[in-house]
Amino acid sequence: RAIAYLFPSGLFDEQARPMMKHPTEIFPEQRKIQWGEDGRPFHFLFYTGKQSYYSLMHETYEKLLNVEKYQDQLIAQDLPLQQEKRNLAGSRWLTKIELEEMLLEKLSDDDYSRFIQLLQKLADLPCSDIEDKYIQKFSREIPVQLQKVVIEPLQYDEQGVAFSTGEGRRKTARATAVVYDNGTGKMTVNGVGILRYFPVLQDREQLLFPFQFLGRIGKHDVVCTVSGGGRSAQAGAIRLACAKALRSFVTEKEVEFMRQAGLLTVDPRVKERKKPGQEGARRKFTWKKR
Repeated sequence: RAIAYLFPSGLFDEQARPMMKHPTEIFPEQRKIQWGEDGRPFHFLFYTGKQSYYSLMHETYEKLLNVEKYQDQLIAQDLPLQQEKRNLAGSRWLTKIELEEMLLEKLSDDDYSRFIQLLQKLADLPCSDIEDKYIQKFSREIPVQLQKVVIEPLQYDEQGVAFSTGEGRRKTARATAVVYDNGTGKMTVNGVGILRYFPVLQDREQLLFPFQFLGRIGKHDVVCTVSGGGRSAQAGAIRLACAKALRSFVTEKEVEFMRQAGLLTVDPRVKERKKPGQEGARRKFTWKKR
């Protein structure tokens, strides 16, 4: 019974059917026959070995000449040219693999680079809009994934004072900041004033920059706790924590300005490791002849 499906009487059994994909899913698409009964190829670029690629290059260059000719006509008639360049933001050119699938030909890196350079030159012309449909054939839109950060609402303590918390880090330093509304600008770090905890002016400027950017210096009281890292790393971690806490006090437009200014971005830089055979990460030992 275990091998009954292998007998001739079981050829039509469901278990005897091969579990294989369709050939179109396994084998790549190939070009149809390219020559006639007399053996002569249909395309005049057949013997180049990349007839579709060179035909595409000829066609693209012809489009470029048409745009330049149109520009010359406008100049001859004293008509203004379109000065704004094509906005390619949010789109990209076809990748090498996508172009190979379109042409059904294998391309080298130089072939792909030459085509993209020619296409970019065509797109950069002032009057390239007349060939917009042709250019769009070789561009793809980049899907924009907007990750809207959820901002926590304001909280209130027993006295009814609004406050917000934020966390930040830089290198090995970790910080937490609690920003209170209707304050006087007082800021403490681990129970110590910032003048004593950060005697260096540059570190204090780091802490106050989010408040200076939003025009809120002297309007909030801040209580911070920080651990790990050095003074500079701790100042950077507290700055990020304060900036995140301030999001609850401002509008979405101001939050976007903060993001563009880099106030909400974690600093990924860390100390580079020392290399063996060297004095430091980059520094070499002093060379001596003997």
